[in-house]
Amino acid sequence: MTTICADDVATRGWAASIVMSATVFTVVTAEMLPVGLLTPMGDSLHITEGTAGLALTTTGVVSALAAPILPLGLGRLDRRAVLGGLMVLLAFAAFVAAIAPVYWVFIAARVLMGISIGGVWLLTVGLARRVVPEHAAGPATSLIFSGIGIASVLGIPAGAFVGELVGWRWAFAGVGVLSLVLAAALISHLPPLAPEQAVRFDDVIQVLRIKQVRVGLVLVALIVTGHFAAYTYIRPLLEPHTGPALIGTLLLAYGVAGVLGNFLAGALRPTRALAVIASGIAVATLAMPVLGITVAGSLVLLMIWGLAYGGTSVSTQAWGHAAAPHAAESSSAVLVGVYNGSIALGAFTGGQVADHLGTTTVTWLPAILATAALIVLLANRRQRG
Repeated sequence: MTTICADDVATRGWAASIVMSATVFTVVTAEMLPVGLLTPMGDSLHITEGTAGLALTTTGVVSALAAPILPLGLGRLDRRAVLGGLMVLLAFAAFVAAIAPVYWVFIAARVLMGISIGGVWLLTVGLARRVVPEHAAGPATSLIFSGIGIASVLGIPAGAFVGELVGWRWAFAGVGVLSLVLAAALISHLPPLAPEQAVRFDDVIQVLRIKQVRVGLVLVALIVTGHFAAYTYIRPLLEPHTGPALIGTLLLAYGVAGVLGNFLAGALRPTRALAVIASGIAVATLAMPVLGITVAGSLVLLMIWGLAYGGTSVSTQAWGHAAAPHAAESSSAVLVGVYNGSIALGAFTGGQVADHLGTTTVTWLPAILATAALIVLLANRRQRG
C-alpha cells in the first residue's frame, strides 16, 4: 500500500513538472515572440527594427521589477492559485497585443505580459523540489527548464511560421489560447502550494549580502545581456543572407540545440557549465559576421550558440541554490529580477547599436560580455581556491 501511494505521489509530481515545463514554454514564447516577428511587426506598426525590439525591453524591465516585488505582496497565498491567475493575465495581454491598432497599445500589452512572466518565472524555478521526491529534484528542474529550449524549438519558430502564413497578430492570439489552457492545467495538476515562508524585504537584502549570490548575479547580467543584445535582432541579422523563408527553420535548429544544452548543463557543476556556456556564446557570436554569411554557416553557428545558451537558466538557478540553499524564494526573486532586467538591457542596447551602427555589429556585444563572464569565473575560482 505504501509503495503504491509513493508511486502515485511520484507520478503526480512528474505530471506537475510537465505542466510547469509547458508553462515555462508558454511564457518564454510570449516574451520572445518579437524575435521571430520583428520585421513584420515593425512594418505593421510603422516603427524601426530597434524600436520594435523595445517590445522585448519592456517585458524584461517589468519582469525584472515584478520578480522581487511580487513575493512581498503575495504573503501566504497559495502559489498554485497565483500561477493560474498569472497565466490568465498573460492570456489577456496576448489577446490585447494581437488586436493592438497602434504601437503604444501593443507596449501596454507587453507591460501586462511582463508582470505575468516575472511572477511565473519566480514561482516556477523553485517548485520542482516541492512536487517530486528529493532524489528527483535535479532531473525535474531540468525538465521544467527544458520549456525554455522547447520554446526556442517550437514556440519562437512556430511564431515566425505563423507570421509568414497568416500574420504576426495570430501568433500572439495563439499564445493567449494556450495560456488559458495552462491556467486550468496548473490548478488541476499542481498540489496546494503554500509558501514555505513569507518573503520580507529584509530577506532579499540578506540574500544579496552573500558573496556567491552576487557573483552569480554578475554572471547572469553579463551572459544574458550579451545574448539578447544580438539574439533579439537575429531575424534582420540573418535575412540578408538566408531570406525570410528560412528564418523559422534556422530558429528551429537553434532551439533543438538549446534543449540539448539545457540537459547537458544540468549534469555539470554550475561553475563548469557556465564556463562552457560563456565560451560557446563568445565563439559563435564572434564568428557570425565572418562565417554566418551563408545558410550553412548560419546553421552551424546558431546550433553552437543554442547549445551554449540553452543551459543558462538551469545553471544559474543551480548556482543560486548552492549559494543560498535556505532562502530559495528570495534568491530566486533576485535571480529572476536580474535575469529579466538583463533581457531588457540586452534588447535595448542591441537596438541602439543596430539602429546607429548597423545590425551586423550587434554580435560583438555577446562576444565581449561572454568573455567578461569567463574572467569573472576565473577570478572567483582563484579567490575561493
